[in-house]
Amino acid sequence: MTDDYTRVRHAADFVRERISAPPQIAIVLGSGLGEFAARVADAVALPYDAIPGWPQSTVVGHAGQLVMGIVQGRRVAVLSGRAHFYEGHPLSTVVFATRAIATLGVKAIILTNAAGGINTSFSQGALMVIDDHLNLMGSNPLVGPNDDRFGARFPDMTEVYSKRLRALAHRAADAIGLDLAHGVYAGLHGPSYETPAEIRYLRAIGADAVGMSTVPEAIVARHMGVEVLGISCITNMAAGVLPKVLDHAEVMETAQRVRGSFIALLEGIVGGFD
Repeated sequence: MTDDYTRVRHAADFVRERISAPPQIAIVLGSGLGEFAARVADAVALPYDAIPGWPQSTVVGHAGQLVMGIVQGRRVAVLSGRAHFYEGHPLSTVVFATRAIATLGVKAIILTNAAGGINTSFSQGALMVIDDHLNLMGSNPLVGPNDDRFGARFPDMTEVYSKRLRALAHRAADAIGLDLAHGVYAGLHGPSYETPAEIRYLRAIGADAVGMSTVPEAIVARHMGVEVLGISCITNMAAGVLPKVLDHAEVMETAQRVRGSFIALLEGIVGGFD
């Protein structure tokens, strides 16, 4: 039976054969944030279903393709869409793409997402740099036998989100006159949105934003020695913060509204990477 490492290596080799040089930086685009992929020059685009073992993305707002090329003079791999735990995938599948990209040799990964705002000082459309996370998904992508070819059995999680890359994000934001928020991201299983009681609980334990992705990818990236930067687009206020019901269409609309600032920020971060 083929193991996870062999499957990941096969996918990475498939991609490597179709590009002229390995990417330095990977960028995972969350719901409604996919337009950044159009900024990639000299692009090679591979639909996820063309890459062996690569999980499909079925969520509205996720294009489901890997785009590789040049942004701001840096070689990038842009993942336009991701697999989610709530789609019924095991976590080993959710993090497959992260492992494959790390195997390709990327040094850093920028994980973006659409998130619900818990911190009442946030407004819709705010961009939040993730300082830390709460894994409330009920499991961990490293559960099970450890393959030392990926990383150590007990990886340190003291600094999941790189201080260096967070500082780079601020320099990029300052250059375009953009204010960035900071906070703790809570990753939950989904797919139902949280209840107002759950949001009160999350606020009490220190969460500033909540979503259904990012955490497994961040854990696996650190397991493999890749630097991580996380950015949440606060596309809606979480349940009970405002007197209104939650709707995925609102998530998409807000992401579209801030796409210009978001794209400019990502380009500045990539351009400042060394």
